[in-house]
Amino acid sequence: MERFTISMDDQLFEQFDKVSQARGYDNRSEAIRDLIRDYLETARLEKDNKGYCIATLSYIYNHHQRDLASQVTSAHHHHHDLSLSSMHVHMDHDNCLETTILRGTIQDVRRFANQVIATNGVRHGKLHIVPIELSEELHPHSATPHTHCSPLT
Repeated sequence: MERFTISMDDQLFEQFDKVSQARGYDNRSEAIRDLIRDYLETARLEKDNKGYCIATLSYIYNHHQRDLASQVTSAHHHHHDLSLSSMHVHMDHDNCLETTILRGTIQDVRRFANQVIATNGVRHGKLHIVPIELSEELHPHSATPHTHCSPLT
C-alpha cells in the first residue's frame, strides 16, 4: 500500500473533515479512497463508453399523469435485457419513486436511462454507473456457469 501526503488550506481541511465524519467515515484515508474511486470512474466514463456497467436509475413521476406509467413500463419491458430488479415506492397520493438496477453495456444503459428520464412527466431522474468486468464462472456446486460482475475500481 502506498502512502502520500496532501496539503490543503485550513478551511478546506475543516470542511472535508466535517463532511467525512457526517457521512460516517472512521478515517480520512477511506474518504479519500472513495473520492479517488469516484474521480477515476468519472474519467473512465467520459473517455470510454465501450465497456460494461452495473447501474442504478432512480426517478420520480406522478402516476396520475396520462399514460406516463404505461410509457415508463413499456420502456422497461422493451429493455428487459438490461433490468435486473426494480423497486416501486408510493411517496404520497400522486408521486411514485422507482429505482431500477441495470446491467449491460454502458452505451445501452445510458440510452435507456436517457429515454426514461426524458419522458415527459418524469422528474429527478438520476443514473449512477459503475464500470465492471463481466466473467462467466463455473463452480463445483453448480453444473451451469453464472455471471460475475467485478467493479473496475
